[in-house]
Amino acid sequence: MIFNKETAQKTAELLLQINAIKLNPKNPFTWASGWKSPIYCDNRITLSFPEIRKFLQQEFADNIIAKYGKPEVIAGVATGAIGIGLLVAEALDLPFVYVRPEPKKHGRQNQIEGQLEAGKKVLVIEDLISTGKSSLQAVEALKENGAIIMGMAAIFTYEFQISVDNFKEAGIELTTLSNYSSLLDAAVKQNYISDNDLETLQEWRKNPSEWNQ
Repeated sequence: MIFNKETAQKTAELLLQINAIKLNPKNPFTWASGWKSPIYCDNRITLSFPEIRKFLQQEFADNIIAKYGKPEVIAGVATGAIGIGLLVAEALDLPFVYVRPEPKKHGRQNQIEGQLEAGKKVLVIEDLISTGKSSLQAVEALKENGAIIMGMAAIFTYEFQISVDNFKEAGIELTTLSNYSSLLDAAVKQNYISDNDLETLQEWRKNPSEWNQ
């Protein structure tokens, strides 16, 4: 679910503008999972553009308050959402923590970095949602440390059915600034892709694990 259509379109346009999202149906990217993909998304690039990161910061802050009410803590999922999560926490004047994929092997062996008191209401920030698996693992780590999860907000989601199912099963509400549908709309309006490219991109999302095998 997106916060609203206007934000979704503007966010998609900005991500395309700075090449945070790259579309290349003719020469697909290979993800870490081994999936072949006509799209690659790296939202960390937004941190290098002050005006764009300010836009994302404010949209997150305003829409989180409107939808969820004010959290007590903002948690970013490492590593992609540490930067944007901290910006959101700053905008809302809230404590910030971040969650590692797994506990450190040394020192205090923390998985959650920062101070998190049990019973606090936490809003989780992510940069990108594909299957949702790693994001929900972070949620579980927070829960195990006594956090009350209000929901998760992300910059972008591919809208895979598997992610919808995973979040539903976990009982976590996900809301995003933008999504795959908005991205394709923006790409068409900007003549960024052809009609054939659009068809390819639409087909890929239906079955990404098997596409172009």
